[in-house]
Parts: sequence; structure tokens; C-alpha cells
Amino acid sequence: MASPYLLSVSSILTLLALTSAQKCPLQFDGRIPSTFTPTSFDAANAFFSQSNVLGQGLKFSQLIQLPSITPSLFDTATVPVGVTISDKSIFAPSADNVQTGFRRAELLPASNSGTDASTAGVKTLHFSVMKDGARPLNLSHEYQLVFLESNDFSTNQLVLKTGTVIGAGAGDPDTLQLFGNVNESPPKVLFSTPFQAGVFHNFGVMLDFDKLTSQVFFSTGTTALKAVTQALANDVSGQGQFHFGVLKKGIGGNNIVKDGVQEAGIDEGIIFGGIFEEDSSAGCVSLSP
Repeated sequence: MASPYLLSVSSILTLLALTSAQKCPLQFDGRIPSTFTPTSFDAANAFFSQSNVLGQGLKFSQLIQLPSITPSLFDTATVPVGVTISDKSIFAPSADNVQTGFRRAELLPASNSGTDASTAGVKTLHFSVMKDGARPLNLSHEYQLVFLESNDFSTNQLVLKTGTVIGAGAGDPDTLQLFGNVNESPPKVLFSTPFQAGVFHNFGVMLDFDKLTSQVFFSTGTTALKAVTQALANDVSGQGQFHFGVLKKGIGGNNIVKDGVQEAGIDEGIIFGGIFEEDSSAGCVSLSP
């Protein structure tokens, strides 16, 4: 019996036909030109916010790496970006909200205000992630690598996690798990895959903000994306902002934002490529460049 989570052959062929017949319109583009340097992220630019999210007193040029590695699937003329965290990566959105339970640094698309069109209609979010071999994660912790945070900050409607996910029970922590809305009890795992070393893991997530569904496309290396789920029920309402980076949660404590053990000497990172979002209202989904 065919898996209920896979599209039919005819559906996949239809998607392939659509992508070969037209270039999907872009909502935002986070693919970085080779002319960029880490200091380019410190000033206003067309790609990512220069002010969020990073530790107090830090600049993105202190956190960003531009590694010389094979580009990701959709980085045909652009370059991958590494995001790192250290002991200083303590975000303080206000004087009375210093997030000492986290170590975090994230890139937010420059045009993604929280109420813009990137979280309306039907959009497909693309991104690729790779381990940073020089800055490994401590998999006894939970990490959020990509997430959509609702505009009222009450939930994450979509979140890619790795490590020891709090409340998820036993399992291999060296796994990428894409969760739906975390306010569900328990949160639904939309898709999971082993987190291999030395290779990009490519995601496309079609988000239908009208029908409240999410559909996952996936591949590794430079292989074209393929559908790995159908459109699954997932409450993506509430608009919000997309985050790409490293949010490391502490272990233990009563308040996850302000408590929990964070060992000293943190030097960790993740490499991203091919970050962009396209308008899929007409059914267009890019499966390859």
C-alpha cells in the first residue's frame, strides 16, 4: 500500500511541469551574494535584519561565517552562511526580559515584518541546513534552527529542531525534526530525518495560511526536492516572522527562557543555504534550480 503521506505520481509530475514552465515569483530572498562579507550583515541590507536576533552588545559580523564549501541546492550563484553562538549570545528584547536560559542568534528576513505577505495566502519556504564541523552542537540540549514565530509571540507555528527535544521522549538526538504548531498537545512531527554530517539537508515547506496546512518537500546534497508528505493539517495562523539560526535551550529549570544549565565555553554553529520564499498561490513550487 502506498504511504498516505506521499503525493501520487501524477501530482508530482504536475508540480514538475509547473516548475519547468515558469519561474516561481519570490516573496523574499535570503540567498547571499559572494560580494558580501560578515560586516555586510551589520548594516541595513536587502536580505536580513541587522538588529535581530543576537546577544547584547554583539554585532552580526561577530557571529556570521561565510565558509568556503560546496553551495547548497538553490545557491547556484550565491553562498552559504554560518550562524554561530557563544557564551555571550544572550538575547535581551527588553531590560526586564533577559533570556539567560537561551543562547541564540538568528537571521530574520529583512522584509518579514510580522504582518507582511510572507505569512498570508500560499507560500513555499525554502532553506538548506548543514552541520558546522568546526563548531558542533551539544546534542544533550534542544536546538531550534528554523522557526516561524507568531506575531503575538504566543507560539511557533513551524519549527525545525535537533538535539534532545524537551518532552519528546527517547530517540536519536542527531535527528532533524520538523514540528507543526507547538501549542498543540503534543506538537505534531511533520517530518524527521537523520542529521548527516558534511551534506546539506534541503527543505521546501508549502504553507497554506488559508487552509491551515503544511506540506514538506525534502532532499539532500544537490538532488531535487521531492514531496515527502501530503498537505497536513497545521495551524499556521497568526502571521509572524521566520527565524534562521541557532536557539539553544538550557537543561532543567522552571522557566525555559530564564533558567536551565548552559555550559561555559560555547562555540557552536549551523550552516544555512538557499533561504528564500516563493508565492505558490498558483501551484508553483521550485523542486530544483
